[in-house]
Amino acid sequence: MISIFVRSLVFNVLFYLTMAVWIVAALPTFVMPRAVLVRMAKAWGRWNIWLMRVICGTRVKILGTGRIPKGPLIFASKHQSMWETFALFSLIDQPVVILKRELTWIPFFGWYLMKTGMIGIDRKAGIRSLKMLIRMTREEMRLGRQLVIFPEGTRRPIGAPPAYKSGVAMIYAEGDVPCVPVALNSGLCWPRRTFLRYPGTITVEFLEPLPPGLRRDEFMSRLMVSIEGSTASLVEMGLREQGRLLGRAAED
Repeated sequence: MISIFVRSLVFNVLFYLTMAVWIVAALPTFVMPRAVLVRMAKAWGRWNIWLMRVICGTRVKILGTGRIPKGPLIFASKHQSMWETFALFSLIDQPVVILKRELTWIPFFGWYLMKTGMIGIDRKAGIRSLKMLIRMTREEMRLGRQLVIFPEGTRRPIGAPPAYKSGVAMIYAEGDVPCVPVALNSGLCWPRRTFLRYPGTITVEFLEPLPPGLRRDEFMSRLMVSIEGSTASLVEMGLREQGRLLGRAAED
């Protein structure tokens, strides 16, 4: 446990220090095309994945990339950790992420979010915010971008009951594009509301796409069954691996 504490402390210090370095290094991109900043943001995501592997012993496995259709689509992802907010961005061709509006208020970091075309929503504004969100996502997908949305709206701890919101179904109905469910187990290695980072393998699985045109209730049912079933399998697999790693560390 002491080793995990020390590794986590080192990782978190470097994570935020190097974030500041990346923010300064990216300043010239404010006067460059958006694509330049997007490439830099993806590089920042890959840097953090590498940093976590080297310091915390956390590896990453990506499954199902062959299932991803070409062109505009929706990625509907399980949300357990801060990890997927930067890692998924680095894995997707032309990502646009739906996030809470408050993040765009952060000096520099929030300005970069707006520069890259991320969509901030006011979760307290109700139907008015949802209508604006649908209009903005439709415009971005018309440009060929791929939308990343977390259907539960916020991070959910491992084992918590699913809490899917209806917004994803409305965006899907209006977008007329495929939806790729995304399962993951990142909460095992980067739990929410703690600075501890655990060794193991974070697995992300892109699941069978849902075709456009499904009825709203059918879409929501198939989406939830697909994500929750695969996530449960990934969590079980990850727990077994973590048990072996932590047992080995205790013996040493």
